[in-house]
Amino acid sequence: MKNIVIAAGYATRLGELTKNFPKPLLKIGNSTILGLMLDDIDKIEDIDEHIIITNHKFAQIFEDWAKEQKYTKKITIVDDGTSTNDTRLGAVCDLLFAMDKLDIDDDMLVVAADNLLFFSFKEFVDFAKEKGTSCIMCHEQPSIEKLQRTGVIVVDANMKVLNMEEKPQEPKSHWAVPPFYVYLKKDLELVKHSVENGCGKDAPGNLAHYMVENTTMHAWPMSAGRFDIGSLDTYYEAVEKYGK
Repeated sequence: MKNIVIAAGYATRLGELTKNFPKPLLKIGNSTILGLMLDDIDKIEDIDEHIIITNHKFAQIFEDWAKEQKYTKKITIVDDGTSTNDTRLGAVCDLLFAMDKLDIDDDMLVVAADNLLFFSFKEFVDFAKEKGTSCIMCHEQPSIEKLQRTGVIVVDANMKVLNMEEKPQEPKSHWAVPPFYVYLKKDLELVKHSVENGCGKDAPGNLAHYMVENTTMHAWPMSAGRFDIGSLDTYYEAVEKYGK
């Protein structure tokens, strides 16, 4: 299984802090946002490589960072060739770019690189292996306002996904979807042809939505919380809470 980290955004909401530096490599204590995530994922036996897809502007920074790491699994940096927020490919196209460039033909754990997690991805990978399907994560979100700004799923008693909507005005459930996915090898042809068949390009949730409509997907309820770093305020809050 390949661990594919989507890290090609420009984090414009963090202003000067990320004008010339990638958000995933911002410091949290003695580590970084990405480092804390890989500390966990690297221990998963199924994972044999970390593939980080970034943009041309930040690629060398990631390359220099990768040389200093001591993970047990290989780190591969993929440069998507873009240099500005206006020319970005979008998360789905970045994933497809990496799959094509590296000729990926394996199960994939696909993760966004701007979250601190309080559970292990091993639980998620084990769930996908048990179900034998591609999978998404979910968590209960009581706030209707927050549900209107994210992906929302409807599931059956076995956590099979019956329906997914992006930013619904009238959410059909309280199951929100964070940006973490397992796409199995058997579904890679669907993934590869998703955009040409109408899948949205920008948010990683667009691909999950497309896959729900075209193959069997299950959803794993997160066993603990996460901290999403999306702004300067949340970054400084993360440093204060978790960087000591």
